Amino acid sequence: MRYAIRKTIFYIFTAWAAITVNFFLPRMLKGDPVTAYINQHQGQISPDAIDSLKTLFGLDENKTLLQQYGDYWVLLFKGDLGESFSKGLAPVTEVIGNALPWTIGLVGIATIISFAIGTLGGAYIGWKRGSKADAIVPVTTFLSAVPYFWMGLIIVSVFSNTLGWFPASHAYDKGTVPNLSLDFIGQIISHGFLPIVTIVLSSLGGWILGMRNQMVTVLDEDYITVAEAKGLAPKRVMLAYAARNAVLPQLQSFAMSLGFIVGGTLVMELVFSYPGVGKLLLDATNAKDYPLMQGLFLIITLTVLVANILADVAYAILDPRTRQSEE
Repeated sequence: MRYAIRKTIFYIFTAWAAITVNFFLPRMLKGDPVTAYINQHQGQISPDAIDSLKTLFGLDENKTLLQQYGDYWVLLFKGDLGESFSKGLAPVTEVIGNALPWTIGLVGIATIISFAIGTLGGAYIGWKRGSKADAIVPVTTFLSAVPYFWMGLIIVSVFSNTLGWFPASHAYDKGTVPNLSLDFIGQIISHGFLPIVTIVLSSLGGWILGMRNQMVTVLDEDYITVAEAKGLAPKRVMLAYAARNAVLPQLQSFAMSLGFIVGGTLVMELVFSYPGVGKLLLDATNAKDYPLMQGLFLIITLTVLVANILADVAYAILDPRTRQSEE
């Protein structure tokens, strides 16, 4: 119980700190969204509308910074992240909601596939240490050393331009209206195949190497020797004893990797012209669209926090010593 309470307090404080930084950071930058919006629409906005715009973007000069901070929390609890002036004053929640599923579908699935294959493959290679299976490690490490950008261009050149097996860009065929038909789902799978393969190949080496090294360390532990002496099946020893303990650091790494999804997906979205959060963040930064930037940073922060909470839960389930040490 003490472990759960301590973790809950820690994550509540972390969420508060992240949201507070998210509020103050744009206000510390040079300029403000109102000025950027006026510059973007020169000659189209009357001076009388400036005060209304400042109120709209939460920059009312008649209110102190502390009052603005309080209003920010009130709006957050209402689910109101403001309006994006680079998207025609559309609600930020709506803009992010349109882009987020593409990022989750593309990078989220690719990360899970890469983690699963890398962890299982690394466990097997570590179990067979010293065998020919070790040759896989330098190959995947080399692939991980190739930048996302070049890996994507090579894959597009081979499988799209040369062989013509898969589309080279976009999330679905041009002119298609998104729907739930089998044809549209097939287009999503076809267009998303090359980006997913690129992400998996680029990140697989780290998971394999990390799990392989952890397995080699765990296999020298006494409880592995005892399990083998009892005559347990090698497969059971590998999965239930060795891999179960070796995977614990991998879970924390997986949770932390979710924080870098946007950085990775930005390159993918540029190479494959794929819609998503990464491209949206780039557009918001270039347009100095602070409300949209704040909303995206908030979503990224909360995603990382939730991922770490799930990792801690999995860690506690797989390793009871974590809970016992806190009790």
